[in-house]
Amino acid sequence: MTIERTLCMIKPDIVSTQRIGALCDRIERSGLRIIELRMLQLERERAAAFYAEHRQRDFFAPLLDFMCSGSIVAQVLEGEDAVKRFRQLIGHTDPAQADPGTLRADFASSIDANAVHGSDSIASARREIDFFFGKTW
Repeated sequence: MTIERTLCMIKPDIVSTQRIGALCDRIERSGLRIIELRMLQLERERAAAFYAEHRQRDFFAPLLDFMCSGSIVAQVLEGEDAVKRFRQLIGHTDPAQADPGTLRADFASSIDANAVHGSDSIASARREIDFFFGKTW
């Protein structure tokens, strides 16, 4: 197993309902460590830059509206095989299809307000962590 870092972004639906602590507790109980944390409000241009790969998708504008609707919490998680383990903990993008016990099954209210984002690869983790925290490698 390899020690890795990955990005966790707690979305506005969780922040606005004051469930940050409960979600972070679940992350820590999974064995991943939160090594950096920052709460911020995304401006539309910054959100568009983060989600640029989805620019041509129908959900792009509503996604930006949602992500700019309130504060987010960006975190760097660290642990053995962190990217894969955190993706498993998150669950399916659509909480209705997420396995019981995953973060999206337990916290998300819809496919649009799906609680949390996690990097999908080591390369994405590096890019996403750099986006919010600068060089941390």
